[in-house]
Amino acid sequence: MQDAIADPASHANLYIHVRILLGMIVGLGLTHLLRHVARIVERPHAHRVHGVHLLWAAFMFVYVLHFWWWQFSLSHQAHWNFTLYLYVTLYALLLYLLCALVFPESLAEGVGYREYYYGRRRWFFGLLALMFVIDIGDTLIKGPAYLQQLGPEYWVRNTVFVLASLAAIATRSPRFHGMFAVAALLYELSWIWRRYEILS
Repeated sequence: MQDAIADPASHANLYIHVRILLGMIVGLGLTHLLRHVARIVERPHAHRVHGVHLLWAAFMFVYVLHFWWWQFSLSHQAHWNFTLYLYVTLYALLLYLLCALVFPESLAEGVGYREYYYGRRRWFFGLLALMFVIDIGDTLIKGPAYLQQLGPEYWVRNTVFVLASLAAIATRSPRFHGMFAVAALLYELSWIWRRYEILS
């Protein structure tokens, strides 16, 4: 048994096993986002859309794709155990929960997405802040070399996202929420382009 665990081929097979579950969770999150965007296109006058809300939906779409892309780095993880498996799975489940919060299954008649967004902002941004804290653990799992490669910007990025999310919980300022949504989406796209354009 120990020989099988030590075999690099077994490590690869074990990661594929973990990745299948992560892929299912990611797929559910993406499907939820796309289904509700399609619903807006099909019934544009059913509920008033809100630009900031749509920007956060786009952010979550990009972030979930990013998560699935960067989890390739876990393929180099030689020592898997249930605790590590549970941690990565809970991270993926948190992303799904955020996708589910962006778009509710249904809205009451006459309620627009603006009202929904501000009404659920404490839940959404509380979980968003938690996501960036948990992300640190996910990054540490991939090893010190991987963390060093990201540089100081990684710590600044996560700290700013956490602090801005806490501010978004505290304020209903449309200007702040609009600026945060635009900045978050543009920065996430920039981060992916600069750090993860090519997997290694």
